[in-house]
Amino acid sequence: MNKKYRIKKNEEFQKVFKNGTSFANRQFVIYVLDQPSQQHFRVGFSVGKKIGNAVTRNRVKRLARQIMFELSPYLKQNKDYIVIARQPAATMNYEEVKKSLQHVLKRAKLFQHK
Repeated sequence: MNKKYRIKKNEEFQKVFKNGTSFANRQFVIYVLDQPSQQHFRVGFSVGKKIGNAVTRNRVKRLARQIMFELSPYLKQNKDYIVIARQPAATMNYEEVKKSLQHVLKRAKLFQHK
C-alpha cells in the first residue's frame, strides 16, 4: 500500500479516535473519520500485545493491510480508517479475516456504489 494511504503518526490516530465513529464485530473495530479535503482514503492498523507475540501481530497486520488494499476500489474515499484487531483475529486465516473485515465495513456502510 502506497505511503500516502497510511496513517502512522500518533496525533493522526488520536484525532480519528476522538472525532471518528466506530463500528465493530468480534474480530475487528474500525474507526472512521471524514476528511473532505483529502482526495483518497488513508488507513492505520493497530494490533495490541494481547493478540500475541510480534510474529502473530505482524501477520494479522499484513493480512488486514492486504485486504484493505484489495477492497480499496470499493471503499468510500476522503476518509481516514483505523483498523483495530481483537483477540480472535490471531487464529484466523486469510479468507476468515477478509470475510470479517467485509462484514464490519458493510455494517459501517463504507462501501461506495459503482
